[in-house]
Amino acid sequence: MATSSAIVFSPDSIAVPGVVQRWLASLGVPQIRIGEADQLMALALRSRPRVALFDARTRGAEVLGALTRLKADSFTGVIPAAILVGTDPTALDAAFRCGADEVLSEPFDDMATPIRLGAMLRRSDRDLDVHPSTRLPGALEIEAEIARRVMADAPFAACYADLDHFKEFNDRYSYREGDRVIRILAKILHDVVKGLVGETGFVGHIGGDDFIFIIPLVSVDEVCSEIVSIFDALIPYQYSEQDRRAGYFFGKDRRGQLHRVPLMTVSIGVVTNARRRFTHAAQVSALATEMKSYAKTLPGSVYSIDRRTDEAPLPEHAGAARAPATAMEGK
Repeated sequence: MATSSAIVFSPDSIAVPGVVQRWLASLGVPQIRIGEADQLMALALRSRPRVALFDARTRGAEVLGALTRLKADSFTGVIPAAILVGTDPTALDAAFRCGADEVLSEPFDDMATPIRLGAMLRRSDRDLDVHPSTRLPGALEIEAEIARRVMADAPFAACYADLDHFKEFNDRYSYREGDRVIRILAKILHDVVKGLVGETGFVGHIGGDDFIFIIPLVSVDEVCSEIVSIFDALIPYQYSEQDRRAGYFFGKDRRGQLHRVPLMTVSIGVVTNARRRFTHAAQVSALATEMKSYAKTLPGSVYSIDRRTDEAPLPEHAGAARAPATAMEGK
């Protein structure tokens, strides 16, 4: 995560407690002291500070007002915010009601304070990288997980799943129904991966109808076949009875011309380290994207496995598999 600064908001010039100052210094980012709420919002809107620390030991109402403003805005509200309060027993509740992510009360414990502040940052990072619709890890955690697999050097498969004809479905049935389909796909991926490979599997949501799941190499065919089978069984029931019976509907293309739109299918591009050696996550991501695009050129719901060695070109239909009934292995 990019870091820019640590904001310390205090209308007075009193020093931050030593244990808190040491923790701020450990972040390795510049500290900016601010005493006015307008200045705070201007800075927070221009950048994404790593943390905002509010000192409410004096002029508490003013500080709580600034905290409320920070948390009320959708852009600045995700900034992790801790607040220092005095010994007033009502201050703790008031601070949390204003949106504080962590509240520290006097006296400040040398051991507990940095632990609690560090936990606040970890919670914030985790929450920021979870997709709000599916609650699956997002792009940052996906890249981190791929990097962990690359470093571990154990046989793995990175699988990029994407829906076919999703935009046309969205246009016909509404974005709300489209979001429901995305949640259905997320549920299928999560339940199949976790059900078949348990904690050795990972499922992430890149965004929209794009997902990544990472599994042990030995489980590729079993997992992908099950995903395709369940998806094809469930997805027709997301359409009206008329469209479901027909197997298509008429939609307009970008030129406004009517054409037949088939029911949605799922395409999965699979990259493994069986015949390749990866040194960083970007290589895996790029190849997974390429294989997903290749899978989308094939009819129906498919998974397509990259069986090339390093630098080998993509042969026609190599590694393609249609599941579950007519599995085909590319040479």
